[in-house]
Amino acid sequence: MEGGLTMALCLITLLFTIFTLFKLLLQWKNQSCCYMLAYQCYKPIDPTRKLNTDSCVKIVLRNKNLGLDEYRFLLKTIVSSGISEHTYAPKNVLEGHEENPTLNEAVAEMDDIIFDTLDKLFAKTLVSPSDIKILVVSVSLFSPSPCLTSRIVNRYKMREDIKAFNLSGMGCSASIVAIDLVNNLFKCYDNSYAIVVATESMGPNWYVGKEKQMVLSNCLFRSGGCSMLFTNKRELKHQAMLKLNCLVRTHLGANDEAYQCCIQVEDDSGYRGFRLTKNLPKAASKIFAMNLRVLVPKILPWRELSRYVIANSFIRKNKLPKGAMGAKGGLRQGPIIGLNLKTGVDHFCIHPGGRAVIDSVGKSLGLNAYDLEPARMALHRFGNTSSAGSSLREWLEVTI
Repeated sequence: MEGGLTMALCLITLLFTIFTLFKLLLQWKNQSCCYMLAYQCYKPIDPTRKLNTDSCVKIVLRNKNLGLDEYRFLLKTIVSSGISEHTYAPKNVLEGHEENPTLNEAVAEMDDIIFDTLDKLFAKTLVSPSDIKILVVSVSLFSPSPCLTSRIVNRYKMREDIKAFNLSGMGCSASIVAIDLVNNLFKCYDNSYAIVVATESMGPNWYVGKEKQMVLSNCLFRSGGCSMLFTNKRELKHQAMLKLNCLVRTHLGANDEAYQCCIQVEDDSGYRGFRLTKNLPKAASKIFAMNLRVLVPKILPWRELSRYVIANSFIRKNKLPKGAMGAKGGLRQGPIIGLNLKTGVDHFCIHPGGRAVIDSVGKSLGLNAYDLEPARMALHRFGNTSSAGSSLREWLEVTI
């Protein structure tokens, strides 16, 4: 009797274990994934599109609102910006039409960037436009009707059931929002291809006034764009460039300083442009810190997290001041006991929004010159291309 009861209990335990393992296997199999198959960056062939020193001088001298003080400010800003002479400017600005941009010029600028990158993306991957199930376009400052996604669908004669989204007004983070949208849509649509197009409309939004905080955007922002192909097909994972392991987004819009640090306004003379305040680097560092609170437990090994907890317990126990923790996560005069992000992150790809932003974020994370080189070189080669610069550089990614 006892032997039969024991055997029954063992059988029930075995069946429960098999059921649990089978359930976990199904959950793993149904878990959504997001692979980047290809990335195409916009690089115009026409050499006249480059914003070199001569072009900068012509554009600055055309602005009759500028005085000697503004000239000095522009010279100092451009020289210290970290941006090279190989960046690209809108065609209408280079041709001297920045004060009275037309709708046709704005549309032509978008068509040039979007269709150039998509043509090359389809040719490189051999994926047919009719196979694309999800399309997301992010352009903050230009929203024509029909929308830009409709222009793409019409140009490539895409399928009727395509899920198309047009994001506007979301600034430099728009491409990250777009990728997050694709990642969530992949949970509903299996075995799908998705395309994210990220660029910015610079031509109609070139500032022609004299306010320093607004003319600063002309020194930093450049024309650029990219198109990215994603899939959730597991059989294509070996062809992928990258796999999205974790994506964290934090919204700081409730903070007045952060909300107003990069805002589109009109100056006292009625000229429209972007005002960049001194609070921008501070807001960038703050949002990185908030993101890391969520991200760190997901990416760092347990041994590093345990070491950090023990180290902080030691600080509290010995009543050391909060300022004792250095920028690199260690005591200013003592052993390094702060979090070592490099135990879980191989590459730090910071958004190349500007030299001050890169330096501020790098300092807050305790990164060295080697860690910041990708962001600085992206800024040097392309300038700040808004959401196009964020697409590949704000990911904490893992190469497959």
